[in-house]
Amino acid sequence: MFIDIHDLELRAVEFDEEFCPGKIDLGPEVHQLTPLNAQGKGELLTEHRGGRAGNIEDIRLIGHLSTEVQLPCARCIEPVKHAVTRSFDLLYRPQGVDAGQEELSVTQAEAEIGYYVGDGLLLEDVLREQVLLTLPIRVVCREECRGLCPYCGKNLNHETCSCKPESTDTRWDALKNLKM
Repeated sequence: MFIDIHDLELRAVEFDEEFCPGKIDLGPEVHQLTPLNAQGKGELLTEHRGGRAGNIEDIRLIGHLSTEVQLPCARCIEPVKHAVTRSFDLLYRPQGVDAGQEELSVTQAEAEIGYYVGDGLLLEDVLREQVLLTLPIRVVCREECRGLCPYCGKNLNHETCSCKPESTDTRWDALKNLKM
């Protein structure tokens, strides 16, 4: 769904969209299991800057999304289901409008401004970003996950291996005899 700046000039645009798994590319390791549901509205905010800067038309998106994704366990790479729900209140400004302005510091509100190019933005891109921001950095299938054997690659949760740890480098043997 394209949110057009010209439509927003006339009225706020409400959306209630459902995106089937695979419709939005979430990257190679994230697989969408259930439809991504997104509801909300887009509205135009006009910022009056005066002078040569004139008026700036920002797009504000307020909404909520939900879906379920599958991620690989950080230890054993088995698939792990993860529910995603997120409310958002986002501000997008035309790209390049802030260029050349000298800023001494950036406020928290300014750090959360996104930028759009042309006549609007694609809702799918916004939702992709919001889903990815919701995901944990690392996910494990369970706290006691034993992971993979570093030598043979077997999943230690399902089977044991007969791998022996590599012997240490003999160049370090002389240091073992040192006492502190």
